[in-house]
Amino acid sequence: MNFCDVISIDNLFLAWKNFSLGKKSKPEVAHFELELEENLFDLHQELLSEAWKPRPYVKFSVCDPKLREIHKADIRDMILYQAVYQSLYQIFDPIFIFDSYSSRKTKGTHAGIERFVEFSRKVSSNYRAGGYALKCDIRKFFDSIDHKILLGLMRKRISDKKLMTIIEKIIFSFEKSSGKGLPLGNVTSQLFSNIYLNELDQFIKHELKARYYIRYCDDFVILSDSLEFLGLCLERIRHFCQKELLLELHPDKVHTRKLNSGVDFLGYICLPHRKVLRTKTKNRILNKIKELKESFDKRETSQEKLGEVISSYSGMLGHCRGEKTKEQIERIFWD
Repeated sequence: MNFCDVISIDNLFLAWKNFSLGKKSKPEVAHFELELEENLFDLHQELLSEAWKPRPYVKFSVCDPKLREIHKADIRDMILYQAVYQSLYQIFDPIFIFDSYSSRKTKGTHAGIERFVEFSRKVSSNYRAGGYALKCDIRKFFDSIDHKILLGLMRKRISDKKLMTIIEKIIFSFEKSSGKGLPLGNVTSQLFSNIYLNELDQFIKHELKARYYIRYCDDFVILSDSLEFLGLCLERIRHFCQKELLLELHPDKVHTRKLNSGVDFLGYICLPHRKVLRTKTKNRILNKIKELKESFDKRETSQEKLGEVISSYSGMLGHCRGEKTKEQIERIFWD
C-alpha cells in the first residue's frame, strides 16, 4: 500500500461510500454530496500536491454512560481519515492477535464475551474447579497515547514517505497534552489504538505465555487457574506499560475475581452457565426507553427511531438472561 493508492479517486469514493452509510440525512453530509465529485477531486488534488492540512476539530461531550469528550473533524478530513483507515487496516489487521476484539471485522463485544465464556469453561473445567480472572484497564488511554511511539510502530510497516507524512499530519492534528493523545471522534484513532496496544498483546501472549487473554480497546483480561501466575503477570504488565508504552494501569480498575463469583466484562456479568447485564447498564436502558417513550408521546421522536432503539436493546438482551428486563420494557409501554 502506497501514497498513490490511498489518495486515489477510487479509494476516496469508496471512503465516501463507507463514511456516508447511514449519515446522508445529516445536513453537512447532504451538503457535501451536492457537489460530491468536485469535492472529492479537489481533495485528491490537494493531497497530490501535498498541500492538505487538517482543519480544526469541533469539540462536544457525550454520555455513554460516562462523560466523554469527542473531537469531530471537518467532513472533508473525515473522508480522508476513512480512506487512510480502510487502506491501513489491510496492512495492520493481519498482525494483530486473534483475541483482540475492538474495531475489527467479525469481532466486537459479543464475540469477546463468547470467547471469555469459552476460556472460563476451559480454565475451570466447566466450573467444577477453581479459576480466576485478572481484569485491567488503562488509565486515560486515548489521552495518553504517545505520538512518537505510535509513529515508530507504524514506520515498521510503512516505508512510503509521502504516506507517512499524511499519517503524521493526522496524528499531530490533535494533542491532549504535549506529544500525546488521539481524538475519540476519528475513525483512524480506532486503528491507531490497536496498533499501539498490539505491543502489549504480543508481550502478554509471547513473553508472559498467557494462554487465555482477551482485549477490547484498553479493557483486557487474563484467565488462569493460578493466582500466583496472575500476580506475576500484573507486575510485569504494569512495568511493560510504563517503560515501553508510557501508559499506566488504572489504579481503581485492576481486579482479580473468582470465575465462580462472576466477572464483570464488556457490559455483562459472566457467571457459571449464564450471563446477565450489569445493573447500571440495565437501569440505563430502562431510563433511555422511558425518555424515548415520553418523547414519542409528544411526537418529538419518530416511530422509526423508537423501533431502532428498542431493536438494538433487544439484540443486547438476546445475548444474556434478559427476560425480566424485556418484561420491564414492555411494561413501560403498557402504562
